[in-house]
Amino acid sequence: MSRTSFFLSGWRRIAAAGALALAATLSLQSIAAAQHVVAFVNGDPITAFDLEQRTKLNSLGGKAPPARQAVLDELVNEKIKIHLLKRYTMEVTDKEVEDSYASMAKRMNLNTQQLTELLGKAGVRPGTLKSRIKADLVWGAIVRGKFQSSLQINEKELRTALETRKKDDKAAVAYEYSLRPVLFIVPRGSAENAIETRRKEAEALRNRFQSCDEGISFARQLKDVAVREPITRNSADLSPQLREVLDGIAVGKLTSPETTPQGIEMFALCAKKQTKTETAGLKELREEMFSEQFQAHATKFLKELRSTAMIEYK
Repeated sequence: MSRTSFFLSGWRRIAAAGALALAATLSLQSIAAAQHVVAFVNGDPITAFDLEQRTKLNSLGGKAPPARQAVLDELVNEKIKIHLLKRYTMEVTDKEVEDSYASMAKRMNLNTQQLTELLGKAGVRPGTLKSRIKADLVWGAIVRGKFQSSLQINEKELRTALETRKKDDKAAVAYEYSLRPVLFIVPRGSAENAIETRRKEAEALRNRFQSCDEGISFARQLKDVAVREPITRNSADLSPQLREVLDGIAVGKLTSPETTPQGIEMFALCAKKQTKTETAGLKELREEMFSEQFQAHATKFLKELRSTAMIEYK
């Protein structure tokens, strides 16, 4: 080996070692930044990584990123709720958390693996969501137990509230919806332009869809489109947001396309039947009254806990 080649080889080794050292330094700095503590709650730290993860979780579904302080307050409240486990000597098992995680996935028409993949695409670890689930389970159980007597719904008050509600015909009416899910299949990992193309195809079908009989028959002839079996839902079992969507379209029409892990999905409203069953009305009203009372007690109790907790923002 010539003297020049020897020196060049040496400089290459030095440069490579320097690059490795720089990469290691940057990696350590990144880890240190992630582990940077932004708050303490009764001595328990909340890190910058926790804050980043929760912000991403709360931004899912195209929502605007929440304010930093709002996310931080949410994490503080979560720590306070988890600390109640020791105070009330209760336990929330990993199985309960996993079951709730699976139930959440099912409500989104997903399995747990698909939900985990959906979170992963947004840069959210499943543990971030499970941490919130655990806090909610703890909080729900403790508030219900602590204020059990106050959360009992008086039947007389319930009937009186129902009669008052019936004066408003719109509020008294319940509906039964017959729906057909229509899915434009999009393979996993497809590029954004491919997803957008399928969305445009779904919109085109929605524009020409005039009835379930003809529309579904036409949809079945389209490439990579699945029409699923009919499902029936009562308005008492739907969220106000979903009921508003279904009440906003005519029978025989499709809802707006929504992106899911399987593709672009819409629902055909094939029938809408009015039902004035008192049972449905009582069930819905009972849940509303319980929710109002629960939230009132929960808000007051959390305020008390925060006033006595040792909270230090960094």
